[in-house]
Amino acid sequence: MLELGSTNTAPKGDYVKDVSEADFMAEVVDRSQQVPVIVDFWAPWCGPCKTLGPALEKAVNEAGGAVVMAKVNVDENQMIAGQMRVQSIPTVYAFYKGQPVDGFQGALPASEIKAFVDRLVQQAGGEAAGDGGLEEAVAAADEMLEAGAADDALQTYAAILEEAPEHAGAYAGLVRAQVALGDLDQAEAILNGAPEAISKSPELDAAHAQLELAKQAADAGPVAELTSAVEANPDDHQARFDLALALHAKGDAEGAVAQLLELFRRDREWNDGAAKTQLITVFEALKPNDPVVLNGRRKLSSMIFA
Repeated sequence: MLELGSTNTAPKGDYVKDVSEADFMAEVVDRSQQVPVIVDFWAPWCGPCKTLGPALEKAVNEAGGAVVMAKVNVDENQMIAGQMRVQSIPTVYAFYKGQPVDGFQGALPASEIKAFVDRLVQQAGGEAAGDGGLEEAVAAADEMLEAGAADDALQTYAAILEEAPEHAGAYAGLVRAQVALGDLDQAEAILNGAPEAISKSPELDAAHAQLELAKQAADAGPVAELTSAVEANPDDHQARFDLALALHAKGDAEGAVAQLLELFRRDREWNDGAAKTQLITVFEALKPNDPVVLNGRRKLSSMIFA
């Protein structure tokens, strides 16, 4: 928790950096523990990027270190762009406390860019000054959910949303709680009914990934049989893919990622790149700083750029 009067700002002149896959974790996820980090996905050939980039840099510099900016060239860092589901550029995400908290696509007028930066500053400042306990309540509900108390978590998320109907973290938590309770139809209904202001937020993207994985789990085969099939024929790609689904359904995300990485190593183009697509879904459903995500991304990146 930030404190009023603390110096959670970037050093002067250190507000905007070019960031690559090699230092993304350090310069974005880790750094966002201290100060909000705006990530600008751009490319040299992108016309709107040439307008948005300088405008963002200006707003960040004017914030005086209350936020910082990481510029990611998608041509040179395709892995990170794929993991963040960047489908068009410019795309901008904001990270805080290790999590994506806001974002937008396309160029915006200067007034909206300033409002975007101001929201981040206020969010960080709001934690410093106290936010009525909402963030603490969300964190408590998250802990309940992780501990298996899905009903209690569901009630807490619902109470938070009565106070703040567009709280993306609480809304995503509501979806995740329904998934944990096995009510996938209700989870999907809640997700589809999300307020427009947060419908494309990273939190809801992560909840959507968890819902998709839960749907897959319903059709997952027996782990023992699939393991035997893969051992009998290591080039049975469908069996290996199904084994990854079954492992994830049993709560073994690390094992699922290992099988998907092996499938990608053997045939990255199999079934229209299904291994990479599934890996990204698994990564999105987990926390960005989860060791399974960090190790999995590193190994996948090394295969892609080997």
